[in-house]
Amino acid sequence: MTETVRETRPPVRAGGRLTVATGTALYLGAVLGTGVIALPALAAAVAGPASLLAWLGLVVLSMPLAATFAALGARHPDAGGVSTYVREAFGPRAATVVGWCFYFAVPAGAPAAALFAGAYVAQALGGGRGTVAVTAVALVAAVTVANAFGVKISGRLQLVLAGLLVSLLATAVIASLPHVRWEHLRPFAPHGWTAIVPAALLLVWSFAGWEAITHLAADFQRPARDLPRAAAVAVVLVGALYLAVAGATVLVLGPAAGSTEAPLAHLLGLGLGGSVPLFAAVAAVLLTFGAMNAYVAGAAKLGAALGRHGSLPGWLARGGSAGEVPRRSLALVAGLCVLVLTGVLAAGTGPTPLVMLTTGSFVLVYVLGMAAALRLLPRRSRAHWYARFSLVAVTGLLVAAGWYLLWPLLLAAGALLYLKLRPAERP
Repeated sequence: MTETVRETRPPVRAGGRLTVATGTALYLGAVLGTGVIALPALAAAVAGPASLLAWLGLVVLSMPLAATFAALGARHPDAGGVSTYVREAFGPRAATVVGWCFYFAVPAGAPAAALFAGAYVAQALGGGRGTVAVTAVALVAAVTVANAFGVKISGRLQLVLAGLLVSLLATAVIASLPHVRWEHLRPFAPHGWTAIVPAALLLVWSFAGWEAITHLAADFQRPARDLPRAAAVAVVLVGALYLAVAGATVLVLGPAAGSTEAPLAHLLGLGLGGSVPLFAAVAAVLLTFGAMNAYVAGAAKLGAALGRHGSLPGWLARGGSAGEVPRRSLALVAGLCVLVLTGVLAAGTGPTPLVMLTTGSFVLVYVLGMAAALRLLPRRSRAHWYARFSLVAVTGLLVAAGWYLLWPLLLAAGALLYLKLRPAERP
């Protein structure tokens, strides 16, 4: 059996229906996750007001990463996303590995996010584990239904959702302004300046998601123009929102910020009055749905591309072209999400192990994606320099991931074994 895999369908061509606005909304959903609810407080507990420098540093670091992925998507608009770039740069084996790492990370990450949201809903409404389970299942079902109608519908839904999210975060910051106390900045580094490093590592995953939209590049009307513009607008909005919420958390809550479970909800409660747990639940559900919607949409498209290239069974390939709905791949992703969610609820392990598995997988995806960018993007171009800088940054994350890399290594072994044992293609 030769290593080269022949495509069973024509390459995916651009010419979809996503615009700069809907693309920006999808980016916002992918990057703004439930972390914005809790991570400002956790970072403040580690580094105090100096955690704001960690937020600022990661905003700056995310810019070249987002720009690199957008440049790749603009030049290679294909449902395979990072898998396609790695295929072009390093061949089908490496592409299958990175494709599996992304595709099978989503059924672990999506249920984890749904469980986080369910915990906030249970805190607000009561019902314990039953409410957590119902909320998580409802989120998986809602995201699946939204994507079953196609990326045009899910993109419009994401646009509405993004407007709600921006309004919610802006309202929390503006409403809390009368309670700002500048003396809360002193002492600025109560745990020492070195505490900024662990705070930054804690916040890294608030900025994950720039790779997810590349799988939808072919669904943009004009990928070469629209995708980079959507990424640029999203970087500015995400950075501004994160810094505003983190700044308000420190300046308003002060020393109590580190012990606050849901600082965003407390900011809303201080400014507007009302139930803090209810605010937290609403924010968690909106943020979680946005992130799950973007990642499930990307994974569904990726599955179709992997089926087209022979990295997964060929029956998944249907629906991979621009404007089509990859319902078979979507059904598989949704089924795996339900399976994982059922197992976690039955075992009572909680979402933490799922977060660890997802973390390790995406680190490997980033490293291989940036390495591919160095081969594919024009040398001496601005995008190529962005890729160099990003590769150094994500390689540092790879080292920090530690034993979390065991899961992607197992996926890599499974991917290579699949390539070896898959049925031979018919002539």
